[in-house]
Amino acid sequence: MSAQIHVFRCLDDNIGALIQDPNTGACAAIDAPEEGPILAALAETGWQLSDIIVTHRHADHVQAIEPLKRRTGCRVVAPVKARDAVPLADAFVREGDTVMVGDLQGHVWETPGHCADHISYWFAADRALFAGDTLFTLGCGRMFEGTYAGFWASLQRLAALPDEARVYCGHDYTLSNARFALAADPDNEALKARAAEAERAKAEGRFLVPSTIGQEKATNPFLRAGEPALAKSVQKEGASPVEVFQALREWKNRF
Repeated sequence: MSAQIHVFRCLDDNIGALIQDPNTGACAAIDAPEEGPILAALAETGWQLSDIIVTHRHADHVQAIEPLKRRTGCRVVAPVKARDAVPLADAFVREGDTVMVGDLQGHVWETPGHCADHISYWFAADRALFAGDTLFTLGCGRMFEGTYAGFWASLQRLAALPDEARVYCGHDYTLSNARFALAADPDNEALKARAAEAERAKAEGRFLVPSTIGQEKATNPFLRAGEPALAKSVQKEGASPVEVFQALREWKNRF
């Protein structure tokens, strides 16, 4: 049986996610934004929390680790580069490591850009990517540390995954991302349809997580920085994709 994945809201705009192995009953929370919604999701699904796997050190992704660990005794796995910021972690992982949730195997990819310690988890057998704050539906994270070249390399690595790979991100910024994407890429018909879908989802109390790599490559301006239309939108015709990406991200910061 394949992995079971449940997504739900936490805090104001965080997305919580649980991944469960039906064969063993093991269940991991991806990050720990808020204890109450995670406990509610566990109650709704009937799953038992065995693990928390952390994408990065920011408070809105780790602040519920302590109460959840105290309540459940779960194992906590965190990026080695966030060792000092996740003191309750039981194990630390880096590029090339794997994390097991029961029999489910997640590959650890270091994806710096949003912050230096950021990692993403790629469950290849289930075509599921937990991208944290590196890649969002129609967007990407704000860059706090590192270089734009490093962030672009992280995004390109994720974009090379199969089109059907599902992208589970750490926040629901989809409507604001859609507004920016339409400003940057106004003639993109696939983007117009995706933005309209996001509006419908909002009206119905849904959110567009997961997305897929194929959808993001077609509609996410930050993955399309190599396209002439995006270079033109930031007056960077002929520039490298990294330069276009930087201009887009800095525009988004002011948008």
